[in-house]
Formats: sequence, structure tokens, C-alpha cells
Amino acid sequence: MPQLNRTRGEFRITFAGLGEAVARAGESVLDCARREGVRLAGACGGRGACGSCLVRVLSGEAQIPLTDASLPAPSEADASLPAPCEENRGWFRACLVKPQSDLVVEVSERAAATASGGALPGLEEEPPFACDSLVKSHEVRLDPPRKIEEFPDRHRLYEEMCGVMQPEADPQALQAMPQMLRDHGCRLSAHLRMGELIGFTAPGKRALGLAVDLGTTNLAGSLTDLESGERLAGMGMENPQVAYGADLISRLNHAIRTPTGGPELQSAVAKTIQALAVALCNQVSADPAQIADIVIAGNTAMHHLLLGLPVSQLASAPFTAACCGATDRKARDLGLEVMSGACVHLLPNIGGFVGGDHVAALLATEHLWESGASALIDIGTNTEISLIHRGTISTASTASGPALEGGNISCGMRAADGAIDKVWLHEGEIRTRVIGGGQALGLCGSGVLDALSALRRAGIVNGRGYISPGDARVEAREGMRAFALAPGVGLTQDDVRAVLLAKAAIRAGLDLLLEEAGLKEEMLERVLIAGAFGAYLDLASAIDLGLFPALPLERFRQIGNAAGVGVRMALASADLRARAALLAKRCRHMELNRLPGFQKSFIGRIAI
Repeated sequence: MPQLNRTRGEFRITFAGLGEAVARAGESVLDCARREGVRLAGACGGRGACGSCLVRVLSGEAQIPLTDASLPAPSEADASLPAPCEENRGWFRACLVKPQSDLVVEVSERAAATASGGALPGLEEEPPFACDSLVKSHEVRLDPPRKIEEFPDRHRLYEEMCGVMQPEADPQALQAMPQMLRDHGCRLSAHLRMGELIGFTAPGKRALGLAVDLGTTNLAGSLTDLESGERLAGMGMENPQVAYGADLISRLNHAIRTPTGGPELQSAVAKTIQALAVALCNQVSADPAQIADIVIAGNTAMHHLLLGLPVSQLASAPFTAACCGATDRKARDLGLEVMSGACVHLLPNIGGFVGGDHVAALLATEHLWESGASALIDIGTNTEISLIHRGTISTASTASGPALEGGNISCGMRAADGAIDKVWLHEGEIRTRVIGGGQALGLCGSGVLDALSALRRAGIVNGRGYISPGDARVEAREGMRAFALAPGVGLTQDDVRAVLLAKAAIRAGLDLLLEEAGLKEEMLERVLIAGAFGAYLDLASAIDLGLFPALPLERFRQIGNAAGVGVRMALASADLRARAALLAKRCRHMELNRLPGFQKSFIGRIAI
């Protein structure tokens, strides 16, 4: 823990059970937490709009809006906080609490909840492909140097590996080579990527590859043996950038308006990719220094933030990318500690907010949509839709916002223990299921959609999305109606509105792609639903609310993390990496907000 500089207005914040951090002058508790990597949700990006970052000050003095400048009494509530979900009083939004002394704070269970570390399910039937990695490995055994050696290590190594051919060599890889030779009795494994000598490992140590689906909310990673193509391990982690906002625009604004914002966001996600690499290697008793190649796919904003590219042009119309082509960078330049000369390959973007993750999903599912009219929909904070018909791929993105993933919902939270993930109507009663089986702390994305569908079927929410006052479980919160699903957890009128707007944006996007292709929705032969939210949503609820067309259920297929499968395919095969680039070029990117019928379609799809 660094020393405090009191003259600069620094204070120590102890997050009970989570660690300590030093708050800089003028920082809020949320600012401090996310800078120091303390897990604290911040769905609205710290604007004081959502109440997802609730904390309670246990000791010390803090400046809190609309209250006395000193520590609030336990029975007082923040007058600016709309309908806190916690039953206990004295909870405040961390983004509005500024230390005036050293503080001890308690983070609410909902704000600190973390999702499971398991990876999302992938395709049930992954397409077969031959492993043809860009990395080639050579086992090298040299004679011990004579007492007087006229040839340097590098010369002898090249002669043993390649005869007269001398490959390009990464300087840092060469720096480590002499000592490694001597540590392992003049034997080692040398690894080349596209003709460049990128690193060495102990003899017999295989070269590994890391594939990362860099999502707005989650990172899903897998570790692959680059010689055999075998998938060795996989897991998921939360994208730490969620502390800067659940939606992309909040993060882009942070990068634009805060001098250190871009580097903060880049560093946060790079550290998590590194943690993912270490955790995956630990699963198979490997060393991150064996990771010789990395392939990453993310939407255009995630791609730009990771590379440190300018993002101001992405935050406003016409949402122009700085670059769209596939990009290679040295891993160390992005802050990743793997094999010394390893590269990171980022799959190409399509345009706007349609990025390499959607390209990866198209690559993984090509065998499913090769014939007939098909739609591929990856639902999230930013939803990508591709309509494939007669060889043409029309692609668009819709700003669906975080509501369908539990973000910017009054009691929204991650899919973690304590989250209501399933709601249904049974004999006139609203029933719920809580992850982990304990007390409900909030609602995750699938629970939000289910809740609205169940309330609509029960007649508690009408076709225009208004909550009726007749039911005993409808209560008033800060001047609006809310339906109580559990003690302290409910769905408010504003929540309903947010879900309906998200649903309308997605459905309007599909409507316009169909219209541009001259197709009616009943002509869709298959609808492929990808991503975290898509893996767990209830199709009947989604159709009931109008998120998807009312097609027979057998035409829908929930395919899980297709992007994660696609990025692993691009990692293991040079041909498939090239195929991904061709698919990106085939896509006809459409800016929906420029089409004359978008606003009309959007408004028409808000109602249930």
C-alpha cells in the first residue's frame, strides 16, 4: 500500500473484506475503487444515475450530496438515491461519496457480486478444422561450447535450426537465449512465427496459444496447443471496464473527457487478459512464457481501447472506426507478459460498432448459415445482427444498452449468487429462481426479460408497458410504481421502459435488414442467437415480448459463445485467420440510424 500524501488531499479507504486503496484529492469512492482494481459495480459509469455502486460508510467523514457534510446517521438515507434495493438504510452511491478523512466502507452485496469464472457454452457441433498454426517449433540440441569457441551461440543455433537460413529474430528473445542454453544443457525449444524467431522454452515445452473473446461485459478465454490444435482449458472473467460504465458510450466518454481515461481503460483490460492467461496456464501446469501467439476479437470500441487508438470519432455519428483491418502487435507493447516475442492478432472490424467478435461468430457458424435465409444475432450492450441471404451478408449494430444484461436497472446485477435469473407465472402467482438458492439481491439479464414477460401475462403490465396499481405486490418507489419480486428487489416503471427500448432497438434492426433484403420475417429459415445473454434467455419470453419474430421454436438455435469458438479457430489455423478477413470484407455494413424507416420501426416495436 503506497504512503499517503496528506498535503495533496489523499485519504485511505478500507473496503471491508475487499482491500485498501488510496483516494486522491477530489476522487469519489467509486473512482478510487476502479483505479485500484477493487470490485465495485458502476453500471452508469459513475454519473449517479443507477444506484448499482451502493456502499455504507462505517467510519470516517465523507461529502455526500443532499446530506450533512459529516457522516450520516445509520437511519438516514441519501435523498438523491432513487429507491435503493437494500433493506438497510444508510446506503449511498459510491460515485457521489467523496472522502473527507480516512474511511472504512462496506460494499453492498449486489455491487460486489462477481459472476462465475466458468466459460460460456460453445457450439454443440463445432466445425472441424485442421490445425495449421502460424507458430512452428523446433527442438534444438547443440554441442557444448569448446574451451575456445570461435562461433557465437546465435550462429550455432541458426545452423542447427535452419542450415544457411537466418531468420529474423526478436531482440528480447535473443537476449534470453544464451542463459537458457546453459540452464538446459545446450537444449531448448525454439519457436518461430511467420519466419521470426519469437522465443525459447525449456526442451519439450510446447508452444501455447491464447484466444480471447473480449466482450463489453465479459472476457472468455481458451488455451490451445499450437501443434495439435487441442483446446486445453477455458474460462471467463468480468471485463473490469464495467466499473467505468456498463455501456460503451460511458467508457468512450471517460476515455475522451479524462486525460488518463484511455490509458486507464487499456491497462484495466490488459491486466485482466494477463490474469486470464495465468489462470488458464495454471489449469494445465504451464507457464505464461509458453504462450507464443494470441488472437483477440472484440467490438470496435473494445478493439480501439485495447490498442490505445483514438475513440472520439466512435462516440458520435457517423461512428467511424480509426481502422478496420486485422492488426498485429507485440504482446509486450500491450502490457502482456507471455513469450518474449509473441504477437497479438486482432481480428478485423466490419465498421461502426460491429467488430471482430462478430466476424469470429460468423466464422464459427458459417456451416450453419451457408444455405437459406438466416439471421445471426449476438445480443448484449451492443447487439450485432447479420442477415445472410443468397450469398449476401448484411450487418448492423443496435445500441440496445445494458438493460438486457441487468445493467442500468434499479436492482440489476451480474449473473452471480443472489441474482434472480428466472421468473415465471404459475397458477396466477409470480415465481422466481435465485442463483445459489439464497436471498435475492437483484435481477440479472435473463431474469429481467422473464419478469417483464410474466408480468405481462399476469396482466400487471399492459401492452404499452405500464405497471397497473391493482396487484398487492405493486408498490410506490420515489413517485413511480414497482413490482416487488422479492424483499428489496423489484422491477420499476423505469426498468420496464429501459427493457422495452432495448427490445425495440434490436427488433427494429432485424426488421430493417429484412426489409432491405426484400424478405418477410416468416421467410427466415433459422435464427442463431449468440452470446452470454442469448445462451440463457427463455425463447418463449423473448418471443412473447416481441424481441424475436413469432416463428416456430425449432427455427431458433441458442449457440452460446460462437465468438469464442471463432477466435480459437483463427488462432489454430492460418487459413481460417485469412477466412475471417474475407468474411469481414463480404459484410455489407449498414448504419441503421441513416435508414429512413428506422425511427418509425423503432417506435412501433416499443409496445409489447
